[in-house]
Amino acid sequence: MDNLVNLGFDFEPALIEEIKHFGELKHFKEGDIIMDYGKYIRMMPLVIKGTLKVLKKEENGKEILLYYLSNNETCSMAYSCCLEEKKSDVRAIAEGDVDIIAIPHNKLDEWLHKFPSWKNYIMRSFAERFSELLKSIESIAFHKLDDRLIAYLKEKQRLSGSSVIKASHYQIADELATSRVVVSRLLKILENNGKILLYRNEIKLLRDFDS
Repeated sequence: MDNLVNLGFDFEPALIEEIKHFGELKHFKEGDIIMDYGKYIRMMPLVIKGTLKVLKKEENGKEILLYYLSNNETCSMAYSCCLEEKKSDVRAIAEGDVDIIAIPHNKLDEWLHKFPSWKNYIMRSFAERFSELLKSIESIAFHKLDDRLIAYLKEKQRLSGSSVIKASHYQIADELATSRVVVSRLLKILENNGKILLYRNEIKLLRDFDS
């Protein structure tokens, strides 16, 4: 936690010192659950390495992807649950190795009044998450599934920095709230069109993928 400024957090020196003192550095491996449905959240995660995906379960039991969290980002829903002392209605899962700084719930409101940079960071995080939620709703309501699949793969590529996407057809189907058969069919079409190569639990995006 000694390089918070270098990691891109624009906080006052006094706040950085408090984060070092009260925050806890935590490491997670791929698939680890950081927040889960029905559990009280006692900390807010600041992501300093890797990516978290945040999911919500629908009434029919299916999970839908809400948004991703990557470097310098935090989960506004975790912040809200901490302040209101309520159980989580989302699940956050590590995509690959993830490092976070866990901020204890009893510091969140205190810092909001004490440090302008913290207030700006929290307000910006709420705005960004709200924007991403609107995009998710718009995608589900108005975009065709093949467009959503392409956007999903592009986002995975952006977050990982790699053209090789590690995800099973079942996982993609769950996150797009559709069936594995439909996803497999659409991926096969992309492969036949020379856009991707399919492997077991991996998808390689080719140079013509964006065209």
